[in-house]
Amino acid sequence: MPVDLTNAQPLAWDSATLDTDTKVMLDNLQPNILRAHVREHLSVLFVRFNDIPEGRRFLRHLAETRMKSARKHLEEIRDFAGNRTSGTPYVGVGISKAGYRDLGHSVEDMRRFGDKAFRDGMKRRGAEIDDPAVDQWENCYQREIHAVILIGDATPEPVAALREEILGELPASARLLGEETGQGMRNPAGDGIEHFGYVDGRSQPLFVKDEVDKEPKEHWNPAFPLGNILVADPLAPNPGRHFGSYFVFRKLEQDVRAFKVIEQELADNLGLAGADCDRAGAMLIGRFKDGTPITAKARPAGGPVSNDFTFDADDGSKCPFSGHIRKTNPRSFGREVLMVRRGQTYGVRTDDPWDDSPPETRPSGEVGLLFMAFNSSLVSQFEFTQHSWADNPDFQQPGTGHDPVIGQGDRNVKVTFPKVWGRPEQSAPQAQVAQTITMKGGEYFFMPSLAYLRAL
Repeated sequence: MPVDLTNAQPLAWDSATLDTDTKVMLDNLQPNILRAHVREHLSVLFVRFNDIPEGRRFLRHLAETRMKSARKHLEEIRDFAGNRTSGTPYVGVGISKAGYRDLGHSVEDMRRFGDKAFRDGMKRRGAEIDDPAVDQWENCYQREIHAVILIGDATPEPVAALREEILGELPASARLLGEETGQGMRNPAGDGIEHFGYVDGRSQPLFVKDEVDKEPKEHWNPAFPLGNILVADPLAPNPGRHFGSYFVFRKLEQDVRAFKVIEQELADNLGLAGADCDRAGAMLIGRFKDGTPITAKARPAGGPVSNDFTFDADDGSKCPFSGHIRKTNPRSFGREVLMVRRGQTYGVRTDDPWDDSPPETRPSGEVGLLFMAFNSSLVSQFEFTQHSWADNPDFQQPGTGHDPVIGQGDRNVKVTFPKVWGRPEQSAPQAQVAQTITMKGGEYFFMPSLAYLRAL
């Protein structure tokens, strides 16, 4: 039976009744796609190949000796939960349109990739999503990148050792164009946070039964069909059984100091004082720092942060329509658009991102997010979310404004905010908050099946 990408039933990957095609898919799918791999410490290498046989030989060797399958990754998670046995590091490989060409694939081969954004490459798609001009990107990203290699683990030592080994195996004809280093940040509760200090990574589409079963589902069902993330690998030996995913990488620099000033100014404009000042930032993000959705006003005393909610009963008097999580995941519609985020923070902080230190102690650059996401369609998922939702001042209501976190483009409409949580009174129209995240460069890749890599 062919793998069913439309079925929203969670994947019971270790079931005795699992069909052969799905087993083959799992044995040839890269890890970190269906389920996040630990990447507390992450090295991201950008490579250019200049010799077809050597490039092919390098990737084949990497797949045969360094990379594990999605099934192996799931087995390692199960073993760790059962007896605390540590797993092996993650190695992932993505290839750009230019990379496939440099590996000897023809124009006809490239037409087999159904996604136009991938076939164009990120540099040619800037106008679609209001990106900065390419000559404003960091030098590495202005160049022609052929492949990205991701190396991740829970501790830094295995990542550093594997990085050195892989770089030592690069053929003489290849070039390391640049690299990024990611390192997770956590709040006192142990939750992953981003540089503005807010819990990040919630509301992910889930595909594996183990994960879905742990989530409450009275209002928001996190189970998604495989079609949200997987596509047949068109150049693999058996595309009906070998799958991959389109991968977007973007380096997003955060001006933390400016964002914290914006939080303060918004609180002052709305007359918020004391503990209620936190609501200003929560209206921009859609959550309080600990992850509590602003629709709930406050986290239940002693209880966990709930992610089982919708915006159905909120007319914008609790979470503004411009709130980041409401803009990028309306919850009641657009489920087919949601991509799977696997980002990691970068940059060194000398302050504590979680505390209430004044804005002048915060970094104004050199820190941010290595945004990474898997898609079955870059056009209808990542680009749609950015262009039609985050950058659109009239989504979901006319005059809503841009997403105050990742929105790009001219912010020439004035917006309002609820003066009191849950009440209809709105503030006087005011200018939108300034853009505090700057895209520094990136690329679109395809994460091919292991079967493709091993057949090179």
